Amino acid sequence: MAVPKKRKSKAATASRRANWRLEAPGLVDCPKCHKPRMPHRVCPSCGYYDGKERIKVEKE
Repeated sequence: MAVPKKRKSKAATASRRANWRLEAPGLVDCPKCHKPRMPHRVCPSCGYYDGKERIKVEKE
């Protein structure tokens, strides 16, 4: 059975595994304020997640 001559470094393995994401993350509309936000995250513009206010956001 073939055996590699030298072990690959952790950095080489990590860099090979890290470059699979080639496109920007998908955004969804916030159901409360209808602005784009990351999925499964608190909305940065209104502070709501799952129908409840999670963080206080100052109004401009």
